[in-house]
Amino acid sequence: MVKNLKGVMKPMIKITGLHHLSIAITNLEKSKYFYGEILGLPELRRPNFDFEGAWYQVGNQQLHLIVFPESKTLRKSEEIITVDSHFALEVTDYQQTLAYLTKHDVPLVENIGTKSGFKQIFCLDPDQNIIEMNFGAK
Repeated sequence: MVKNLKGVMKPMIKITGLHHLSIAITNLEKSKYFYGEILGLPELRRPNFDFEGAWYQVGNQQLHLIVFPESKTLRKSEEIITVDSHFALEVTDYQQTLAYLTKHDVPLVENIGTKSGFKQIFCLDPDQNIIEMNFGAK
């Protein structure tokens, strides 16, 4: 047991990293095109589960897409709200990323004057999942 910042005793769990993030999708082919072709993420072999999906490598982590149209977490809105649930990807060239996403008609908003200290692009995948792309994050 270890005390947290508030002095409360907590069990000591040693978390060593984030393995994967799973998101619900409705159309596997559209999502595979977006994540594999537009974003260029390498697709991984996936076990033969009894539901459709795809796995992608993102640096040292993985992104798991799960076809689950009944999901309660699917967003219905096409509005990009930067404080809504999202995950962030690091990019190497902000302007190139912005131009590429725009060329492919990916819905997005720029957020360049943030208190975070780095430029951000927020965009939507085919199921309105919000993705942040940032450049210069420390």
